[in-house]
Amino acid sequence: MRNSYIVKIFFPLSVALLGLAACKGKTDKAAHAEHKTSQLYTCSMHPQIIRDKPGKCPICGMDLVLKDNNKELVMDSSITRLTRPVNAQVIATIPVIQGESGTRIYASEVNGIITYDTRNQTSISSRVGGRVERLLIKYNYQPVQKGQLIMEIYSPDLAAAQQELLYVARNSQEMLAGAKQRLLLLGMQTSQIDKVLKTGNILYRIPVYSNSDGYILEKTAAVPAAITATAPSAVASGDGMGGMGAGASGPAPSTAPAATPVLLREGQYVSAGQSLFSIYQAKALVAEFAFPSQLAARIKRGQKLLFFPTSDDNAMQSGNIGLIEPVFRNGLNFTLARVYLGDNHLQVGQLLTANVPIIYTDSWWLPKKAVRRLGNKSIVFRREKDVYVPVQIETGVEVKDMIQVITDIGDWKVASNAYYLVDSESFIKTNN
Repeated sequence: MRNSYIVKIFFPLSVALLGLAACKGKTDKAAHAEHKTSQLYTCSMHPQIIRDKPGKCPICGMDLVLKDNNKELVMDSSITRLTRPVNAQVIATIPVIQGESGTRIYASEVNGIITYDTRNQTSISSRVGGRVERLLIKYNYQPVQKGQLIMEIYSPDLAAAQQELLYVARNSQEMLAGAKQRLLLLGMQTSQIDKVLKTGNILYRIPVYSNSDGYILEKTAAVPAAITATAPSAVASGDGMGGMGAGASGPAPSTAPAATPVLLREGQYVSAGQSLFSIYQAKALVAEFAFPSQLAARIKRGQKLLFFPTSDDNAMQSGNIGLIEPVFRNGLNFTLARVYLGDNHLQVGQLLTANVPIIYTDSWWLPKKAVRRLGNKSIVFRREKDVYVPVQIETGVEVKDMIQVITDIGDWKVASNAYYLVDSESFIKTNN
């Protein structure tokens, strides 16, 4: 009876325990399966990459690691716009400024040089073909006077013409005038022709004389000193050469003319009509000034310029622009303005600086440090809410420490110093 009672009690209890064990086993298997299926992999450098199996990050190529499910990656929508790359926007607390407007008058400075007046240039040519027997010109820019002997040329044609003159003088006086005229056209002087007729001796050397006072220059040599532009982009200190951030560099005048030896040598043959030398007169000189295109559009013929030697700013003098000539030289476009000078103490090759008053209207002005140069582009960092965004602008002239802005920036707030916001490892991108 007692055993029967124990069996009745033990059997239901055993069934209950087996049922609990079975349920626990099922629960553990289900939990394990759920844990196995919930394993996710992510990139430690790019947490937005989430995969359900191991692999490589498609962005950086690093191995994916198990993601900690207890930590959810929650992106704050309020800072989403701040997560853009640094080449598209910059987060900074640098002070902001606004563009200044109004009419301004600046005295722009341009560089120049003293050179010869080519209007007074004369040329020396050989009237006959022959050999240079004697050459008295040894170097370029050698001073000469009118009537000075330059060289002597031996010409077979001239000798034949003199023999013809003597024959005509002995046999036909009617043809004598024509024979003399031929020798005159070949370059002989009347006194030399009379000497030939008187002595009966042929002059085998024909002299060549200077036809003007001045400085002689060989035709194959470099032209007289003139302004040459060497840097594209060039602004003299405080001038109005716009769109160029070269600071105090500018179109560089060439050096003074060098007294180089002439290439023509004694014994060398020349042909009839060949131009051998040019003579530049030093009585009237020219001051040539180089203007960039932005500033050249504001000058006109007859405008007065104040200029002084670069080495002596107290020797100020004035002159009027007599010629404006567009020039393309050394890959650069600029404009030469010539001021014709009378008698003065200036010398050829002397460097000059000119002041040109220019009026600027209808534009905005920013400090140079607020504008960043990227090749041929100009960039400012515009303040938009909490970030600075690079924006391309159109600039004009640069005067002292200010730069002209053509783009309408009236309601813009820009960084006071654009150079502080540039990341050296990124390229600035603008969306205009």
